Amino acid sequence: MHTLESESRERAILVGVITHRTDRRQVEDYLDELELLADTAGAEVLERVLQVRDRIDSAFMIGRGKVDELARMAKYLDADLIIFDDDLTPAQAKNIEELCGIKIIDRSGLILDIFAKHARTREARTQVELAQLKYQLPRLTRQWRHLSRQVGGIGVRGPGETQLETDRRLIRKRIAVLESELEKISSQRTIRRKNRQESFKVALVGYTNVGKSTLLNALTKADVLVQDRLFATLDATVRSLELANHLQVLLIDTVGFIRKLPHHLVASFKSTLEEAAAADLLLHLIDISHPACEEQIRVVDGVLAELKLDDRPIIRVFNKIDRLPDQSLLQYHAMHSQPCVFISAERGIHLSHLLAVLNEQVEKSYSDMELVLPMDRASLVARLYDLTTVKQVVYEHDRILVQCRVSRQIRAKLEQWREKGWAGNAVETLCSTGNLS
Repeated sequence: MHTLESESRERAILVGVITHRTDRRQVEDYLDELELLADTAGAEVLERVLQVRDRIDSAFMIGRGKVDELARMAKYLDADLIIFDDDLTPAQAKNIEELCGIKIIDRSGLILDIFAKHARTREARTQVELAQLKYQLPRLTRQWRHLSRQVGGIGVRGPGETQLETDRRLIRKRIAVLESELEKISSQRTIRRKNRQESFKVALVGYTNVGKSTLLNALTKADVLVQDRLFATLDATVRSLELANHLQVLLIDTVGFIRKLPHHLVASFKSTLEEAAAADLLLHLIDISHPACEEQIRVVDGVLAELKLDDRPIIRVFNKIDRLPDQSLLQYHAMHSQPCVFISAERGIHLSHLLAVLNEQVEKSYSDMELVLPMDRASLVARLYDLTTVKQVVYEHDRILVQCRVSRQIRAKLEQWREKGWAGNAVETLCSTGNLS
């Protein structure tokens, strides 16, 4: 996997395009984020270039004249690479690189580089390599322009094929291997999730760098890496959290979302995001102090809809209230975002309120049940103490009556007991408080 990080920081120029669909303020905001991405990847930003165009140039993105100007700027500043905020086609990247004479990458390539830098687990590394190879495959002509462009055909395949075609074939084979490996990893993850089916699962979702890992550490005393950089955490992390009344939930930290995240990157990390898909409740963490807070909320809502997770119950958690200059925003969001909580994960402000709201939501998935067990299944009583909150056990001459409080997940398991005849013919619901759906 190729990364931008080296012993010395590379010197970069950022390029953004203003069209009829965007305005200058919005594009400058995008470039602010691109500069953070570049810094995370290990590059020093020398200059930012904005180009206004009615339409995108199919050959050079920003037009031939502007690329010539960009080439002169890169030479004068002694830049190592040029980073475009919008995705380039392979032809555009090739044409711009030939004129400028230095490395050209776009937002997708930069994000992939950061992913490669932060991937720790086998699954994350596999996903990153797969995404990188799919990204590089149509761009191979740039790397082999010194060789023959001859491509396959009768009599020229095998030993006679060009280096370009050999590389294409090897990359396609490697992609197939990685996809097969990811399927195996996904199957293993599915088995692990089955082992957690009895637990109530809460997933932390949100824009990158809003404080999800900080909150996970604050609530569970975990030791997850926390940095003030984009995509500092890439792998999903699961920790146990105990609420009031001995309620246990699993808290899941997921990879952050970002604006203009290409669809193929979402697809590549689908298996990591499956942890969020298995959650019973989502905590949408939001940096309320960020100037683009509203847009970040829309981005996350859009990605959740794309992943078909927008039907899940969601609590909006507005973080970093200690950095908020205008406190009137708290009242605005309190009126328009329910249920919601306002906290500072870093300073521990209002975390007890968050736990109380979370506990209230989890409680809604619990209900009281009475089970009638035959005497020859008395051993199941001990199992019920593990699975439920047992309120009362009454032993009669031919049966055992157990009153307990159960979660929605456990209720389904106990219904299976009844089907197997382990709980007699009566599993009665004494009272139901509903569920989160």
